[in-house]
Amino acid sequence: MKDSHVADDVMNAAVELFATQGYANTSVQQVVAAAGVTKGAMYHYFESKDDLLFGIYDSLLTLQKGRLDEIIAAAAPDAGVDEVLRAVCVDVLETSIDYIKQGAVFFRSMHMLTEPRRQEVIRRRRAYHDEFAALIARGQREGDYRTDIPLAMLVAHFFSDVHYLSHWYSAEGPESKTLVASQLTDLFLTSLRRPDA
Repeated sequence: MKDSHVADDVMNAAVELFATQGYANTSVQQVVAAAGVTKGAMYHYFESKDDLLFGIYDSLLTLQKGRLDEIIAAAAPDAGVDEVLRAVCVDVLETSIDYIKQGAVFFRSMHMLTEPRRQEVIRRRRAYHDEFAALIARGQREGDYRTDIPLAMLVAHFFSDVHYLSHWYSAEGPESKTLVASQLTDLFLTSLRRPDA
């Protein structure tokens, strides 16, 4: 095994084990055995089991925030907010499906992070949510989106669908990730539009 693959192998094994049997029920020994490496090799890249758990959050948050920033930056100056928000919603749903096991770990085990790291995850999630909320607020200012429901509730409405994907979505099911992302996005955008528009 090449050294450059050790960190990825360890992380992949951790994701699989944390998702299937839970973070608290998984030992470092189980992770290294599943990855086919020694504890010494794992500790070369990760200081602790907590470090592994945080790594899962770090990679997912970095990916999704980077994609959000790219979509907003690439939008044409005259692009309507609906077009931009649609692209953002579809992207976060598709990437959440692509990384569904990481998402399962994310929402089930966040409370088990050490407090400084838990606060870092909260801060980074808030940064994503604030940028997402700013798009909805823009649509409200422009008269497209409803203002009779608090902005925070509108944001929570969308992300509740994201959070529960790992509970029901299966790649073996009849609907593709593209279709699921499109349908959930359509439902959300329809719920945002002003009833009198």
